[in-house]
Amino acid sequence: MRKIDYLFTEYGESHQDSTNKTIHWICVPLIFFSIVGLIASIPSAPVQQFLGEGNVYAHWGTVLLIPVIIYYVTLSIPLSIGMMLFSAACLALVNVIIRLNVGPLWAVCIGIFVLAWIGQFYGHKIEGKKPSFLKDVQFLLIGPAWLMHFIYKKIGIPY
Repeated sequence: MRKIDYLFTEYGESHQDSTNKTIHWICVPLIFFSIVGLIASIPSAPVQQFLGEGNVYAHWGTVLLIPVIIYYVTLSIPLSIGMMLFSAACLALVNVIIRLNVGPLWAVCIGIFVLAWIGQFYGHKIEGKKPSFLKDVQFLLIGPAWLMHFIYKKIGIPY
């Protein structure tokens, strides 16, 4: 069995309840996005010097996603492409929030992060099982890929 299949099976064991799954479809992408946004909020002068002054993607959020995508590549190249596209969407949304100036990016992302985690823990209360990441921290990255694999299955792309 491939490592990715093992991880999805293991992750899926604590995600059987339909309400918990629905909550995960909302909260997991929000948590992923909020972490990218929080990291992008860290002052990034060295990154801008390296990637170019004025480059809207020259921040620590972009830097963070490099090892994340490499991790996904080690699990599944096709799946890593989907995760790369989702990551690019997160980076674009970070820039939209900055341009709209609805508030400090870090504050918006903390709000999203807290609300999404409340949702996650509520879903697991309904499920009656602890979140997978309490067993193994890598499941924090498996959650988004687990959702992506369902999208792949739905449209007939092997992962």
